[in-house]
Amino acid sequence: MNNKKEREREELHKTIWKIANELRGSVDGWDFKQYVLGLLFYRFISENIENYVNKNQRKAGITDFQYRNISDEEALLGKSQILDEKGFFILPSELFCNIRKGADKNENLNVVISNVFNNIESSARGSASEDDVKGLFDDFTIDNKLGNTVDERNEKLVKLLNAIGDLNFGDYEDNNIDLFGDAYEFLMTMYASSAGKSGGEFFTPQEVGELLARIVIMDKTSVNKVYDPACGSGGLLLKFAKILGKENVREGFFGQEINLTTYNLARINMFLHNINYNNFSIERGDTLIHPAHWNDEPFDAIVSNPPYGLKWVGKDNPILINDERFAPAGVLAPKKAADFAFTMHMLSWLSPKGTAAIVEFPGILYRNGADQKIRKYMIDNNYIDTIIQLPTDLFFGTNIATCILVLKKNKTDNNVLLIDASNEFVRTTNKSKLSDENINNIVEMIKSRKNIDGKCYVASYDEIKDNDYNISVSTYVDTPIEELNIDIHAVNEEILNLQKEEMILNDDISMIIRNIEGENHEWYKN
Repeated sequence: MNNKKEREREELHKTIWKIANELRGSVDGWDFKQYVLGLLFYRFISENIENYVNKNQRKAGITDFQYRNISDEEALLGKSQILDEKGFFILPSELFCNIRKGADKNENLNVVISNVFNNIESSARGSASEDDVKGLFDDFTIDNKLGNTVDERNEKLVKLLNAIGDLNFGDYEDNNIDLFGDAYEFLMTMYASSAGKSGGEFFTPQEVGELLARIVIMDKTSVNKVYDPACGSGGLLLKFAKILGKENVREGFFGQEINLTTYNLARINMFLHNINYNNFSIERGDTLIHPAHWNDEPFDAIVSNPPYGLKWVGKDNPILINDERFAPAGVLAPKKAADFAFTMHMLSWLSPKGTAAIVEFPGILYRNGADQKIRKYMIDNNYIDTIIQLPTDLFFGTNIATCILVLKKNKTDNNVLLIDASNEFVRTTNKSKLSDENINNIVEMIKSRKNIDGKCYVASYDEIKDNDYNISVSTYVDTPIEELNIDIHAVNEEILNLQKEEMILNDDISMIIRNIEGENHEWYKN
């Protein structure tokens, strides 16, 4: 472990927490994130551009070159090259450092920052990166949430610029750029935990993401591309970059998200982790009805935490039963719960040698009706590899239990591994969490693929068929009952002692009652 980096990270987290608490004021934490994240992103892309241009000019022999110090007119001469490489362009006068420099004396700061963000987005217009950059700052609206007057809003913006500007992210040359991404993740964790359900809707705890990635990767050193059809803020995709190295996700990161705010957050997250615009494709839309990556499938690696129990059009749309993603099962997921619609979509886009790991609501493992028919299709065709029962209370905004469904198309046997990992957690503050040890334990059970009393069971196809395709973990893995080592003689002795104490107490109570009655009698006589 790199202790220097860990110390930097810890200090960064403390500083971010302090910023959030000092500046939040009357602004709700979940709303306030847009300002912190927006300016964090602005600083990142400014320094990213600076570093790129400075490095190229110094290679050319101009050793003291500083992009921030040249004129806008001079910078425009290199705009096309910067745009081709980075996907966006920022004038020197509009860099984070230069806007911050005169912020406290700028009466039009709110307007200036809004114009800068518009200019960054418009810089990509007509280029290959237009769709990746468009709308990135949509949620950064300088409105009454920051203050009732222009002066109040400007004052808050100055504080934000200074706070974000003072964060120590290290030097690009020191390879500490990942701290930007770490800051993003910490902010998302912090705000999701305080926002409850609203935050948890699009943020999966990092340790769950790590487990999903490790299940999919297993012993691989690289994958072709990673896909998440309900990608939220993109955290699950980026776990592959952290574990494998982004260069080992050879063809990039793919995701789709229906919520506009979350879609923007996912693209920002890619940039903050230094994933270039030509190495990711995050699209907005309804994955089930209008999937965006037909031309990119199949995928070797698929991870997802789709919304549980989401209502969808289902059989009310007669065309869907003929959709090549859903048709093989012969039935659509029920309208009241689209869980298996997402699953079938992912199964369809999974490559013959790929693995999908999906967080699911456990009800899909045993519900009757359409869900049962879809389970039958997947089991009969030997697509279900492993089912993992997770602990309760892992996710923000809910304490429900969840499970992980692992799908493969290249299995060498027709068994299903069922793991009860409900006790694999540590308790931190008010949530359950998967520790490194917990994650390692689960991964090892998957690798060993053998029966362990009270923990995991390898169920044959015939067993599952005999159970009417019920694949809930509790059906196959018995919860261990602790053997009690009871000393009968000690128990009997304890019972006798309790009986003696009871007799003494009864005598004491009787005496108290007699005394009370006597006092009352004397009082009555007087």
